[in-house]
Amino acid sequence: MTDKQNKIGRRNLIKGVSYFATGIAISQLASCTGGDRVFDTGNSDIDSVPDMETQTISQAPVKLGLIAALTGKSALSGEAITRGLNVAIDEVNSAGGVLGDRQLELIRRDDESNPAKGVAAARELIEQEDVAVIFGGLDSPVSLAMLPVFHELETPYMGVWAAATGITRNNFAPNYAFRVSANDNLVTKFLLRYAQETYNVSTVGLMLINNPWGESNQQGFEEWASEYDIEITGIEKFNDEDNDVTAQLTRLKNSGAEALMLVANAAPAAQVMRSLTRIDWDVPIISHWGISGGRFPELAGDIAKKVKFVQTYSFFDTQTEVGEKVLNKLNKKFRLQDPSEILAPVGTANAYDALMLTALAIDTAGSTEGAELREAFLNLPQYQGLIKTYDNPFTENNRDALTEEDYIMVRWLGNRIVPVEAKS
Repeated sequence: MTDKQNKIGRRNLIKGVSYFATGIAISQLASCTGGDRVFDTGNSDIDSVPDMETQTISQAPVKLGLIAALTGKSALSGEAITRGLNVAIDEVNSAGGVLGDRQLELIRRDDESNPAKGVAAARELIEQEDVAVIFGGLDSPVSLAMLPVFHELETPYMGVWAAATGITRNNFAPNYAFRVSANDNLVTKFLLRYAQETYNVSTVGLMLINNPWGESNQQGFEEWASEYDIEITGIEKFNDEDNDVTAQLTRLKNSGAEALMLVANAAPAAQVMRSLTRIDWDVPIISHWGISGGRFPELAGDIAKKVKFVQTYSFFDTQTEVGEKVLNKLNKKFRLQDPSEILAPVGTANAYDALMLTALAIDTAGSTEGAELREAFLNLPQYQGLIKTYDNPFTENNRDALTEEDYIMVRWLGNRIVPVEAKS
């Protein structure tokens, strides 16, 4: 047994009752796939677990976990992340794996965008599957809810999409959270600057999903607005299940907002678009990236193309050597014809770089033990990645490998995400 398994075994004796309850939640997690779409991941054995008792420790794979929305309205995000991770895992394994000769194996769990199911899955993956690192999905509320589990069980969390500031800037010591993704505090600064430079606005209205992710962005907008001499004339909240938000939008319109700053995932954001059409408010719409993780164009209609939103990577631009390599592998593995067919590029690109940095951390640590991996992430050698060249990407005071200099603005063109400069 590993040291982690020994620690977990002792902890299980003390906490058996609570784990029984968690087991019930896990069984529900496994059975609640419903009729929502599930994408082809390109790896039919992705959830299979080999019999560890028949393998020596040197032959046993190093297991990594993914907890993300794999079904439901945000399933596209989970598929994009899975694809990025799989391409990177294939690359690492074909080069000999990690720790000399051990292959990487991905084990996925569907959180259904539900924090409670994410928590249950995190505990199960760490305690039952002995994963070395867990990658997170789209939903900030899920990642925030899982943080106590990661820190209790001393297992690194690697965020590849959820952007809430508090995920990495948390109060845990030592901090086991790392991220190759955006940070809301930096995104809000970036979006306000874009609004000013592109539309020359002096006032904005905030339309925020009513959950911890919306709260994270509100704090960022309020912090940075004065930096660009922008007045926030109104702040409105709405819920995932709201079908009509014309009242909130009418208040923002009457407040004198010259641009609308939107923070929501695809389905609720589409309701905002429909309500905008009802009140006939022609206003610049600048959005966080939640709208890229689902069926936004289909649900919002033609107005979807008006929204400009943030991403961390585009496969349309001139590619680096790494970019060409990843693009070719995506095309071959998933039979894509051009970059427009890459699902949610932000999830794919972030996941690829996050996996490669994780493999580097495992080799740097010479171990899969959580505390040693945590230290290795803080002492990584330089790595030329897809999004950027990472030079000491993580420190004790900064757990976000990307900065606002790595952000770009894009838009929907039909069912494709393209740079804002692309023409219809």
